[in-house]
Amino acid sequence: MWILIIIGGAIVTLVLGPISISQYGEFNSFFGSVIQGSVAIILVVIWILILSTLKNWIFKKELKF
Repeated sequence: MWILIIIGGAIVTLVLGPISISQYGEFNSFFGSVIQGSVAIILVVIWILILSTLKNWIFKKELKF
């Protein structure tokens, strides 16, 4: 779990942070924020699915005698 959190933080900091759009005039920051927020939400959903899968795999493994 901690590895996923660290990887997610690195992706958000290194990849999403520097994203900027300069084609829409005064709406540059708005569209940049929308893209950053959308990607961040998608990453959160992916992280939840991965953690849920890991949790289920660990519990199934522990319940076998």
